[in-house]
Amino acid sequence: MKIFNTLTRSKQEFVPINEGKVGIYVCGPTVYDYIHIGNARPMIVFDTLRRYLLYKGYDVNYVSNFTDVDDKIIKRANELGVESAVVSEKYIAECKKDMEGLNVMPATTHPQATKEIPDMIEMIKVLIEKGHAYEKNGTVYFRTRSFDGYGKLSHKNIDDLESGHRAENHQLKVSGEDEKEDPLDFVLWKPKKEGEPSWPSPWGDGRPGWHLECSVMSKKYIGDVIDIHAGGEDLIFPHHENEIAQSEAANDTEFARYWMHNGFLKINNEKMSKSLGNFFTVREISEKYPLQVIRFFMLSAHYRSPLNFSADLVEASKNGLERILTAVEKLKELKPANEGNDPAIEAELENFVKRYEAAMDDDLNTADAISVIFELIKYTNINVTNDTPKATVDKALSTVEKLCDVLGIITEKEEELLDSDIEALINERQAARKAKDFAKADEIRNKLADMGITLLDTREGVKWKRA
Repeated sequence: MKIFNTLTRSKQEFVPINEGKVGIYVCGPTVYDYIHIGNARPMIVFDTLRRYLLYKGYDVNYVSNFTDVDDKIIKRANELGVESAVVSEKYIAECKKDMEGLNVMPATTHPQATKEIPDMIEMIKVLIEKGHAYEKNGTVYFRTRSFDGYGKLSHKNIDDLESGHRAENHQLKVSGEDEKEDPLDFVLWKPKKEGEPSWPSPWGDGRPGWHLECSVMSKKYIGDVIDIHAGGEDLIFPHHENEIAQSEAANDTEFARYWMHNGFLKINNEKMSKSLGNFFTVREISEKYPLQVIRFFMLSAHYRSPLNFSADLVEASKNGLERILTAVEKLKELKPANEGNDPAIEAELENFVKRYEAAMDDDLNTADAISVIFELIKYTNINVTNDTPKATVDKALSTVEKLCDVLGIITEKEEELLDSDIEALINERQAARKAKDFAKADEIRNKLADMGITLLDTREGVKWKRA
């Protein structure tokens, strides 16, 4: 299998550190709100990578964190008048629900930053001892120039970065507010502010810097060297660059062998932002489309390509997924009378599997893999019939199901309840009430309740909400 490594900017043969085992670390979300559709892309992409490695027989240790202490979480907690932990725990639970809807497997470990503070303090101590970090008035900074390889992931030159920082830092230097030795130095530990959660440390009460969290959690749950470190391309600089600097400076060894980054997600060809009104959470999208459709849509493009999210493209994915599910249903409904098998058809099925694997082995090319599945179902629709021997029909069905499963596509047809379906049932109930058929009206209300829909009869009419 070849993987495009951001570090070398080339496709490289994947060779794990330990034969048969793979350690993957994927940067997870900051939990202050429902996850948005952009968060869903790395979750789906790297879950698919994990599934494919499992399919190939690897033992996969998949670690994805939750950043549960952060300025945004603190701001949200202060707005609500609650502790930060109340906000983060709520949205970790909501994130897990959305991940389940997207058929993203739970990680081997989902570490939370706040539960790993002692190890973070230990790593900072090591960095100070080695001369890679220093403390000023309760803030600990990483001495960026002390690490020779800085910029190797983002392919940025440290002197260019320095000149870019000079102008923006001039005013701070003049006012004496900037205590850094160098504008490029970044924070490992920040002192407590009023109304913020904090933890005791040798440098005073405070909390860790964001970059440090992933370095410590990956070391604890995978080891000093990770096979694959992954995330969105927006994390390459400075987050992943800083992770490399502090991890390699502390551990005196390579941090990650392969770096994988997914491309950006745009909404109707524009960057997603709240100000443009095109900011969608996975929860909001789930009210319009089954989340299996969203997963299928995300995998219909190569993970490194930018992806444009639009109603037309999602609708096309919905139709494509429907074609696959219908073909699976058709295979299940066949009643072959013949025993034995058909070697010619089975050889053809094996060819499809080989072509699918070749696509996935080529830097996880799910777009090409899906094309192979479409060709496979076209082939089975024409060639696998009631006249085909039973063993071959079974093999055709298991082949389609196996290849879909690697992509995390559930081949069982699920009756998803969309807003339009709910409105139709409510209108039917209203008509029954008008006709004084109260038994039917109650029956519809109960049916909706079983589906997790609560009705509220108000003066303005019937309002409804999902449980």
